[in-house]
Amino acid sequence: MWTHAIATILSIVAFLGGLRVMRSGLTGLAEGTLTKWLQRLVATPSRGILTGAFATAILQSSAALTAIAVGLVAAGSITFPSGLAVVLGANVGSTITPQLLNLNLWGIVLPALIAGIILVYTRKPKLGRLGEGLVGFACIFISLQALKTSLEPLAASNWFHVALLHAGARPLLALAIGCGLSAIVQSSTATTLIAMALAADGLISVVGGIAIALGANVGTCLTSVIAAIGTIRPAQQVALAHVLLNVLGVVAFVPLLQPFAHVMAMTAEDPAQQIANANTAFNLLCTLIVWPFTRQFASLVERLLPAH
Repeated sequence: MWTHAIATILSIVAFLGGLRVMRSGLTGLAEGTLTKWLQRLVATPSRGILTGAFATAILQSSAALTAIAVGLVAAGSITFPSGLAVVLGANVGSTITPQLLNLNLWGIVLPALIAGIILVYTRKPKLGRLGEGLVGFACIFISLQALKTSLEPLAASNWFHVALLHAGARPLLALAIGCGLSAIVQSSTATTLIAMALAADGLISVVGGIAIALGANVGTCLTSVIAAIGTIRPAQQVALAHVLLNVLGVVAFVPLLQPFAHVMAMTAEDPAQQIANANTAFNLLCTLIVWPFTRQFASLVERLLPAH
């Protein structure tokens, strides 16, 4: 049993390491251009949201992009409403990885790993960065499969099974677990994928998995809060908007978890896919609801946290 527990921990560490390597490679490819893209493409709320979603899909970190938005606002490069639009888009872009990694991608993962290793050893900066991205992607997928495998034997453990069932049957506790885990590992993607792996092995219910994924969206706000400490008020307003968006969204969804899970059950048979779909639907709905009222939402945040 301890062997499987250690394997689970190592799988999570490998996943986080792969995520970091992929981010490093893709960020390196866009080095010096990401900030310029954001400055040019956030002139309107719609463009800001689309830019935030696209940039997050590339970086695979809504927390990182939100921190970048806070930094740009703090530097006076973009306005608070523009930074808010980027945050709205980042929430949508963060749902790409759970959807992608729940597919059967073995046909491209191993070739990507081999190609990535070859490119890293070319010692050419651009090709090396691309290689890092490919290696990181392969490591993420392989570690996720290893996580699923290592979790299966733990189902035989009474204490583990009872503990997870206890959390899965109590949405508020599952929300708190998702929030805490996401804040610790600084990755809502990692937390959501762990919930998907647990549900795939039947260790938690779909409702519990969805609650953990929703809680993860709140926990990842910690990055933007930390990034805003000691900055000018507009940058702090971006962080507050990020927190309000996710917290209010989760609060609105808590009473609807059961019917929401039933709707997601109609979208797929696989429990893991249902959780991935729920995570996408939650973030997409929250963004779509606020989208027409981006400027009004910005005004609300400015009243809650005045500039002076």
